[in-house]
Amino acid sequence: MAALAWLAQPATAQQRDANDPAGMFRDRNAPAAPAATPAPDPLTYADLVSLAQASELVLRVEIRDQRNVPVERAPGLAPGHARLYLQARTQALLAGAGPVGENSAFLTDVPLDARGRRPNLKRGVYLLFANRVPGRPGELVLVGRGAMQVADPLLEQRLRTVLTQLVQSTVPPVIEGVREAISVPGNLAGESETQVFLATQGGQPVSLSVVRRPGMPPAWGVSWSEIVDQSARPPQPETLEWFALACRLPDSLPESAFLQSDPASRTRAREDYAFVRRELGNCARTI
Repeated sequence: MAALAWLAQPATAQQRDANDPAGMFRDRNAPAAPAATPAPDPLTYADLVSLAQASELVLRVEIRDQRNVPVERAPGLAPGHARLYLQARTQALLAGAGPVGENSAFLTDVPLDARGRRPNLKRGVYLLFANRVPGRPGELVLVGRGAMQVADPLLEQRLRTVLTQLVQSTVPPVIEGVREAISVPGNLAGESETQVFLATQGGQPVSLSVVRRPGMPPAWGVSWSEIVDQSARPPQPETLEWFALACRLPDSLPESAFLQSDPASRTRAREDYAFVRRELGNCARTI
């Protein structure tokens, strides 16, 4: 009853300090951190990579206490949702550098049920994708929508696979677009080779190649260095290399990328690029 009374009426400064050690309710203009609504569908590989790359910390926690943030102190709250201030106990640090305290606090937005009631998250175990709040030890901010997920063994196993890839693998550069494309015919009818050079965030060389030979299916590959040859191979699904291409490549070749002006070469380059996009498949996301 005391907690309900504190939520229902204005608290004194002394009461706020006792009930809100992290200070999340003291700013009337904005919460200390943006809230994040859980994703309605299971996270995909692309979701997990994006969330992990955006996070300083990936944790498994148990919710120990929850309090409702008054609507007037929850700017940006969507209709039919409540903003909760959650206090949690750390069960495991799955990824992140530096010490992590036993207890943490953060905000999240949750949908109300059909009767307009808030869900009870206490004693629930969740996976969090979060960043530290500078100058506020023990306080976290979730990195976005879907950053709080019910911890189940299958999801955690998939997440650990992604985290291992990010630590043990050489993370491919971020693809920003297509820089150049060229397609040349071979000596035989139906023989050709197309090369597509990609623009990357750090300027690292990345290129695609598609080789066609009579009576054989087309073969394609990616080179992550300045060496471009026919030994390049496609990336395996659900790897960082696959993610870099499937989730970053544009849907089609821009007109500015063509190094040739003849229609036949341009058509062949477009067809080969479309073939690569189909082979990569969709970058499925739920967030």
